[in-house]
Amino acid sequence: MRILVVDDEQVLVKGLKFNLQNEGYTVETACDGATAVELARSGGFDLILLDLMMPEVDGLTACMQIREFSNVPIIMLTARGEDTDILLGFEYGADDYVTKPFNILELKARIRALLRRAGSPQQTNDRELLTAGPISVDPAQRVALRDGEVVELTAKEYDLIELLVKNPRRVYSRENLMDLVWGYTYAGDYRTVDVHIRKLREKLEKNPAEPEYILTKWGVGYYFKG
Repeated sequence: MRILVVDDEQVLVKGLKFNLQNEGYTVETACDGATAVELARSGGFDLILLDLMMPEVDGLTACMQIREFSNVPIIMLTARGEDTDILLGFEYGADDYVTKPFNILELKARIRALLRRAGSPQQTNDRELLTAGPISVDPAQRVALRDGEVVELTAKEYDLIELLVKNPRRVYSRENLMDLVWGYTYAGDYRTVDVHIRKLREKLEKNPAEPEYILTKWGVGYYFKG
């Protein structure tokens, strides 16, 4: 597994590289967003750790640019803990975030969870395509389709829609979704789920303002109308 670590704090980068290499990962590094985008464009990375605050091209801009050509899982590293920064990271296509200073064991656990969920597609003979109206999900290939056309989703967006489609009409609270899709619960702010639901509606529903399939049960949570 190849990981790209992007941060302008050289001491932090060296520490992350050492710890991740000890876990068996191949690690490349960059100290600015522009270099990160160019390296990501070359492909071959399984995950990117991307700092938010960097000179010239910041992490949010780099994340947005990477999302124009790649769905590689991205974890944002940020010294900011404000809700707006966290949610903006998800808006720009990040899959997860870690606030500095972080526990290296927690970071490793999040990396493993994200890599496990975004692992290589499994070839299978009994391929099952789950379909409701124009929306389809192919678990074998980890892709979603609208009207038969593949829709580009981030790793977490795919995990979320697959869970909902596999369990039609079951209502999930934000807390449930954070635990099942992200593998842990954030302390306090579940608007992360709202952001991802909105992005899914924009990508999969014909009219995101009046969704037909990815629905809200007010005061409870979200569900998929199968």
